[in-house]
Amino acid sequence: MPEAVPSRGLDPLGFIEREGSHARVPPVFRPVVAAARDRLLDVFGARLDSAYLYGSIPRGTARVGRSDLDVVVVLREEPADTDREAARLLGEAVDKEFPEIDGVGTLLYSRARVLSELERYDIGWFVACLCTPLLGEDLAEFLPRYRPDSLLARETNGDLAPLLPRWRERIAAADDTEEALRPLVRFMSRHLVRTGFTLVMPRWNGWTSDLREMAEAFAGYYPERAGQLRRAAESGYEPVGDRAVLWSYVDDLGPWLAAEYARVHGVKAPSPEGRNQDQDRNHEGDRNREQDQNRD
Repeated sequence: MPEAVPSRGLDPLGFIEREGSHARVPPVFRPVVAAARDRLLDVFGARLDSAYLYGSIPRGTARVGRSDLDVVVVLREEPADTDREAARLLGEAVDKEFPEIDGVGTLLYSRARVLSELERYDIGWFVACLCTPLLGEDLAEFLPRYRPDSLLARETNGDLAPLLPRWRERIAAADDTEEALRPLVRFMSRHLVRTGFTLVMPRWNGWTSDLREMAEAFAGYYPERAGQLRRAAESGYEPVGDRAVLWSYVDDLGPWLAAEYARVHGVKAPSPEGRNQDQDRNHEGDRNREQDQNRD
């Protein structure tokens, strides 16, 4: 069994360090960030509680013309459909104006939800550790510090089993084209790599958002499945629309991961009726969880 890696992505006290900063935003993307910030204020005004960047742009790893701009918007009250439509139109306008990015993804939450007990180890952790403040009050000040422990693992990615039937439906319904299948390969690959990593995260003793590093951390504990996760990590970055890959995810790797996750960490606390269980942090943006929080 490999040794735990000390302080990878952790501060000296063993808490997960916040990813990203404005200093890491590459100069080519700074006008994009400035435009998004100004337009968020124009659109949401006094209803805006705070806003954040996340993903590759604040981490400094974005690729010109390939990466998207990922934004979290926190409102003072629950977002309505009109708010989601406004965010979509804002994203389309910024994407059209700036060829440096390939899309804008915007997640909308209320302040109460971000700070709720139910979301403390999911959305709360996401905002506190993976998001870079852009506007307003930083809600991380009202949230705990987080360690890479079994509780965090369970509450962030311990819900794979109920997702797999929905994934099967999406695969079966998808057209047999590269355009239809490639986004599915991308988000399912990333979701499975993230799940595989958080399965071993407490033993690995650290945090990373790099898919390849996640796969290598997993490989140290599950060598018999290492090749599958390494291939999934590559597909997360450079997906090819292959239906056979998708079926392998839902028929083999996914069920195995879900069972092992439940054995090691348990399953995620059930959500109350009305909470969308699989809101995705993917390239289209609004966290319908079947998408991806680790953006390119």
